[in-house]
Amino acid sequence: MYDIATMWEWVAFVVRWLHVITAMAWIGASFFFIALDLGLVKAPGMPAGVTGEEWQVHGGGFYHIQKYMVAPEHMPEHLIWHKWQSYTTWLSGAALLMIVYWVGGELFLLDPNKADLALWQGIVISAGSLTIGWVAYDYLCKSRLGETPTALMVLLFVILVIMAWGYNQIFTGRAAMLHLGAFTATIMTANVFFIIMPNQRIVVKDLQEGRTPDPKYGKIAKLRSTHNNYLTLPVIFLMLSNHYPLAFATEYNWIIASLVFLTGVTIRHYFNTLHATGKGPHWTWAVTVILFVLIAWLSTASMHDSYEEAEARDLTPYEQRFAAADGFEDAYDVVLGNCSMCHAREPAWEGMHWAPKGVLLETPSDVARHAKEIYLQAGLTHAMPPPNAISTMESSNRAAIVSWYQSAARD
Repeated sequence: MYDIATMWEWVAFVVRWLHVITAMAWIGASFFFIALDLGLVKAPGMPAGVTGEEWQVHGGGFYHIQKYMVAPEHMPEHLIWHKWQSYTTWLSGAALLMIVYWVGGELFLLDPNKADLALWQGIVISAGSLTIGWVAYDYLCKSRLGETPTALMVLLFVILVIMAWGYNQIFTGRAAMLHLGAFTATIMTANVFFIIMPNQRIVVKDLQEGRTPDPKYGKIAKLRSTHNNYLTLPVIFLMLSNHYPLAFATEYNWIIASLVFLTGVTIRHYFNTLHATGKGPHWTWAVTVILFVLIAWLSTASMHDSYEEAEARDLTPYEQRFAAADGFEDAYDVVLGNCSMCHAREPAWEGMHWAPKGVLLETPSDVARHAKEIYLQAGLTHAMPPPNAISTMESSNRAAIVSWYQSAARD
């Protein structure tokens, strides 16, 4: 049974690797095409229907790119579709969410101090919220607000703030940040799957059947593509936020997440304007710095229970399972002697003010709650503690951790 933890860790590694690679491809394509669109210039002698062209140099050669705002007169013989980067990114991300936050939901998804929910209820909220987000956003885009892009983006930001707050009322800080990123990424991929690609297929079919394509389909697709471009940077931050406890493990993490969306907008506005005019508005960097300082200030408010509160609260069923397993007392002593100097509410290591990744290992419930992480990081492997943190961690201590975890896994 104990090999299941190792197997899931490798499955998560493969899926995460796929997710990162495809996300890089999707983000790169998004940045490239937005920059290309904004940098197009008119030139004499362009073919009918071409609204702009651009020369680029890369890989030892020159590229001459022309854009037809609606479509060329005839269907090209070779046509490349940019869609699988988006689809694979979302599918791999959804799989990773299930592996980490559904299968490992008792540890990473639910916070019993916020909401008393069964794991299945948390999973339903997790999956349902992603669907609801797309439905609400799509409805707004198809309403009259679709004709006023700025008002639409402001309303979308309000929705994201509400979702950030709502997720934080139910999930752990880490899960709340990740779900807000998944919520946004779902909107972005659904834009590609339900709007951008179908509209492009309509245009292609019109060309194939000799009809003049309606320009409205390109206009709609361009609006959604622009939304995706402005949402990209915040999504990247949210997907990486679990590495930064100062972002997710603080009282105002939902406000931090909301402000990150604004920094994404200011940064993208600078570069988009730079691509379009050759000069970006420098005020955007001043606003970004102010937002970042505000985020850093908000991050200093810790949301951890005090040591006394953690000792007094009842253990969850997940924690009880590991706290009652054979060998827990020995493993607990090992963790206290080798890990708690850093993984504490007030770390004893000089210059360290926060527990690494927000992981606390002081009380019995702390250790039981992070049983799998302790097993993988300090029992099965030598990842923790760092070699320079203590003189050495005896092999017998690691064996005690392995024995305890295996005992709980067999029960």
